[in-house]
Amino acid sequence: MVSETPNVPGIGDLERILISEERLARRVTELATEISRDYAGRDLVLVSVLKGGIVFLADLIRRMRIPHEIELVGASSYHGGSTPAPSVRITKDVDQNLAGKDVLLIEDIYDSGNTLGVVHELLEIHRPTSLEVCALLRKNKPRRRKLEIKYVGFDIEDAFVVGYGLDFKERYRNIPCIGVLHPSLYQ
Repeated sequence: MVSETPNVPGIGDLERILISEERLARRVTELATEISRDYAGRDLVLVSVLKGGIVFLADLIRRMRIPHEIELVGASSYHGGSTPAPSVRITKDVDQNLAGKDVLLIEDIYDSGNTLGVVHELLEIHRPTSLEVCALLRKNKPRRRKLEIKYVGFDIEDAFVVGYGLDFKERYRNIPCIGVLHPSLYQ
């Protein structure tokens, strides 16, 4: 069991820490700098996928140095388990008109590609000027749906990870690092 931050509930359920809190902070700052440079002078809307992406979104926007708007979409693909379900359910669409705006889809993890693919299709319907993807994590594995990811925080192994917004049955989102959940807890 791991104890990077011993007073954080759930940290002891990690088999190991994959990405420390410090590495996350550095990489999010780097991504914010890249995005701010690439989208300077443009009408940018960051759209995050609920619920896992909100911690990443919050840290990212606090480090960005350009004007932008945010939106949230809801999508469910795990349905409480540890492996993605074959179907994705949209639980919330965007509230504002995205036509004519540059949209950057913010996702916590690019896993099977199902959720990201469905949300990407949903956003295309809104006719943005451009639509790109920023994923904090990209698993090294074959995918059912392939998408071009413009910004990637970390390429990781194919393991069941939690923390920094990622959960298992709504737990572990508060862990400030990314860790591999002990398999005995989800198998």
